[in-house]
Amino acid sequence: QVQLVESGGGLVQAGGSLRLSCAASGRTFSSYVMAWFRQAPGKEREFVSAIRGSGRTYYADSMKGRFTISRDNTNNTVSLQMNSLKTEDTAVYYCAARIGLIPTVEVSDYWGQGTQVTVSS
Repeated sequence: QVQLVESGGGLVQAGGSLRLSCAASGRTFSSYVMAWFRQAPGKEREFVSAIRGSGRTYYADSMKGRFTISRDNTNNTVSLQMNSLKTEDTAVYYCAARIGLIPTVEVSDYWGQGTQVTVSS
């Protein structure tokens, strides 16, 4: 069983930055592909970024160049550095974990409870 706890959300002005963190319990953290998703009001949950235990990263096209995912396998954390934030980035951001494969909206072994990110104009 893995528990995921996100933190770091908040209110920021457009153009600003936020860093989200996700702390994972368990002793096999490096075996999990970790990912971030987001869900804006009235919209479906969407993929943001993922990172393998090896450090290989994946990004949704709209986040490339603005968001950076990283992980610390020693401390069982994954982070999402978000720069140049736009109002359309406003959403609840979720951390997800899936062993061996990239999590998808439909398939993920574990989900966090989410953290709200609000970008004001």
